[in-house]
This record gives sequence, structure tokens and C-alpha cells, in this order.
Amino acid sequence: MITAIVFINADVARIPEVAEAVAALEGVSEVYSVTGQIDLIAMVRVRGHEAVADVVADQVNKVPGVTATETHIAFRTYSQHDLEAAFSLGLE
Repeated sequence: MITAIVFINADVARIPEVAEAVAALEGVSEVYSVTGQIDLIAMVRVRGHEAVADVVADQVNKVPGVTATETHIAFRTYSQHDLEAAFSLGLE
């Protein structure tokens, strides 16, 4: 499983519509509206690197209102559950 974090800049007047359209794409598991220099963050979870290109380049970038994207591929996943387990070792 490949996880990609996609930063999306969008036409400000269309952010809700862009978020809904991106969230509806196959391979996109969630979309967050965020503060800062980007407007949205999409989590893409697919089977392989080629599929990341299919989702981001062929679909996300073509959603009306998307003005730019920046994609980051995750190497490892750390969850809060795993961190809590690591910090609790030997404390029981």
C-alpha cells in the first residue's frame, strides 16, 4: 500500500466543491480543509506508484478549481497507538 499526502491549492471561492470532488475520487481516502499556505490536504492510498500518478496527475489535477498540487510519498506510517505503545514499554 502506497500512501501519498497531496497538498492542494484551489480557487478560494471553490474550496468546498473542490474538496468534495477530490474526496469522491477512487484512491482518495480523505480530504482536509486546512489553514496556512495550502487549502486542502488529500490522503491518497493506492496499491502502487503508478496508481499515485493515475490519481494525482490524471484526476486530482484535472478537478475544476485545483490550481496547484504538491505530492509527498510516505515511507513509513506511525500512528498514535504505536507511539503510545512505544512510550509505555516497561512502565507497567
